[in-house]
Amino acid sequence: MRATIGDSEFDRDTAVVRRAPGVYDIDLSAGWTIISAVNGGYLLAVLGRALADALPHADPFTISAHYLTASHPGPAVVRTDVVRTGRTLSTGQASLFQYDDQGREIERIRVLASYGDLDSLPDDVRTTAKPPAMPPMDQCFGPEDGPAPVDGSSAITDRLMLKLDPSTLGWALGAPSGKGEMRSWFGLADGRDADPFSLLLAVDALPPTAFELGLKGWVPTIELTVHVRCRPAPGPLRVSITTRNLAGGFLEEDAEVWDTEDRLVAQSRQLARVRLG
Repeated sequence: MRATIGDSEFDRDTAVVRRAPGVYDIDLSAGWTIISAVNGGYLLAVLGRALADALPHADPFTISAHYLTASHPGPAVVRTDVVRTGRTLSTGQASLFQYDDQGREIERIRVLASYGDLDSLPDDVRTTAKPPAMPPMDQCFGPEDGPAPVDGSSAITDRLMLKLDPSTLGWALGAPSGKGEMRSWFGLADGRDADPFSLLLAVDALPPTAFELGLKGWVPTIELTVHVRCRPAPGPLRVSITTRNLAGGFLEEDAEVWDTEDRLVAQSRQLARVRLG
């Protein structure tokens, strides 16, 4: 049975409970972690859903996040603030907090976002962007095709359908290409189709481009901005990520997400820190 939008593990694990106007509770799931840290795209979807409840418009158009401290599975609170409301766009900000051993709140992530109605946008598209050239899905490879991971090292991969382009998998074979590229088919493992909130996850769900540059270890996100361009059609997405510049221990990742109708449905840029040497 394929899960449906609104009734899947992703929906349940990103659902927030309104405690008071602008204040939401959630228990961050351990199912979306890499090592012990919660994935940044999953966190963005959590805050995105809180803002969808707080604002008069339902669809994220642009959302920019600064990741202040690493989030961990467990209780969290999201506080939202409506900045401006208009006829076609509304803007809000939100922060996610967790608690230290003394019960004090620690801010984990802060976002500023504008929301609207994707279904009201005109169909006029003028673009030079092209879908990524990728092999068919059955000629690509996922985590299940490699060695068994260390228990608990990457729980998120069990919840995703990833099929990576073999030309961006040199790092997995000990022979990284030196190019900052990563491409993959993407979906949720339970078959749920994509929506604007799962697009916030998709842009941050692939292995980091740093791996194909020959670097290892955790690549924490410092800042991530996502533009949602239209509501995706049913079926698997194609995600292409590139890095053109690594300097001073930081790199950028530019992501494009394409749907089955060859439409560019989301774009993002993030700044991430890498370990050198």
